Amino acid sequence: MVALVSTVAYLGLEARSVEVQCQIAPGMPRFNVVGLPDKAVNESKERVHAALAAMGLSLPPKRITINLSPADLPKEGSHYDLPIALALLAAMGVTDAEQISEYVAVGELALDGRIIASPGVLLAAIHASAEEKGLICPAAQGAEATWASGIPIAAAPDLISLLNHLKGTQVLMPPQPGQAEPPARGPDLKQVKGQETAKRALEIAAAGGHNLLMVGPPGAGKSLLASCLPGILPALTAAEALEVSMVASVAGTLEDGRISRARPFRAPHHSASMAALTGGGLKVRPGEVSLAHLGVLFLDELPEFQRPVLDSLRQPLETGEVTVARANAHVTFPARVQLIAAMNPCRCGHLGDPALGCSRAPKCAADYQSKISGPMLDRIDLHVDVEAVSAADLTLPPPAEGSAEVAARVAKARAIQTARFDQTGARTNAELDGESLEHFATPDEPGRKLLMQAAEAMRLSARGYTRMLRVARTVADLAGVEHVGRIHVAEALSYRRMAPRS
Repeated sequence: MVALVSTVAYLGLEARSVEVQCQIAPGMPRFNVVGLPDKAVNESKERVHAALAAMGLSLPPKRITINLSPADLPKEGSHYDLPIALALLAAMGVTDAEQISEYVAVGELALDGRIIASPGVLLAAIHASAEEKGLICPAAQGAEATWASGIPIAAAPDLISLLNHLKGTQVLMPPQPGQAEPPARGPDLKQVKGQETAKRALEIAAAGGHNLLMVGPPGAGKSLLASCLPGILPALTAAEALEVSMVASVAGTLEDGRISRARPFRAPHHSASMAALTGGGLKVRPGEVSLAHLGVLFLDELPEFQRPVLDSLRQPLETGEVTVARANAHVTFPARVQLIAAMNPCRCGHLGDPALGCSRAPKCAADYQSKISGPMLDRIDLHVDVEAVSAADLTLPPPAEGSAEVAARVAKARAIQTARFDQTGARTNAELDGESLEHFATPDEPGRKLLMQAAEAMRLSARGYTRMLRVARTVADLAGVEHVGRIHVAEALSYRRMAPRS
């Protein structure tokens, strides 16, 4: 007899069907798992054996073969424990094989028979919904699974409870959806003294989803400005929140099934490796650029990152996704992020200050800034100088306008973009391209002349030209103007600097 149980294999944010086949045949007692399993899946044999022993069951003294089909698809992770155990129990006649064929099962087993949380349950639930099946998962992740509504979910704390539920002698209560947390607010812009130009650039970046680079001496407030950005960004829509939560589910960071409406804010240290930033590792997991999907990726001390690591972001910033290539699989994760970067003008940080600047200026500044490649700088829409704040500035009263007022203007500009791009698939002005860019962002004749003159004088690349049009469109949206004019182009150009040759 061959018992069959459905489960999934994760490739990026895609859950692929895997059939767990169990055969118990006469022969020397052996327990084999085949079908391209990794070490974690191979170790399932010991966990399943111990979990059954904890229930008072022993394996039959026969040849037990578990096949994970399709056999050419790599199988990684501990979530295969539960489907392997269920297939084995069905082959032994302990549970009804036909009944469990109506479910997709995922979960890790403890040695005492408890069902432990494993990454990716939300993806498995969405896959089960598409296959019109139910889901068997750990009790700790039942709330997460309910976000894929419309499917029966058996969220069991242990194997005995699950078997009793399937037999009808015990009823597992349906899990309740996890709470959708309201967006958490960070520092308020009222805490920033001075820096009006930088705050205006931050508002434009928030309104259009643009990338921003802040250059200034230590202590000027660059990190504070970046941490204020989540407080002026609009909350995620329901569809966006589910999209972000799918990434968190695969990464194993979705706690108690709570889906947050706040946009992600990731700030990796400058010692981060390429795999940590873009994804990868022995078992491919999403990196920081994917964990920040539809949110903010803040890179402080930008030149201190390794140059190959920074350049690995060039493709995700352009396409909105990152592909991790391995010999046995190509895994793609979403990476539609808003890059906010900060850096000092030179290594000592005091370029242009006669009292604090080093004796190697300006060569030290050129060497320091050249660590960032020209193509990388070309992908940053807004460049703003953040001046040092004096002690006199710090004694001034807080500004009258804070994050709430700026957030209201940003929300209004985003609403304009949502209505405008309803049929195009774009979310913000930063995603405008092709015919949509030409149709919505072409300036009037005075604006076009100014842009052409600036493009020639500043040696703008085709990408730089396109990004200037996007920024000008956002400036016009903040002003509530339908057509892009000369004044909007002029402000957009004021935030652009000529990238150094790489």
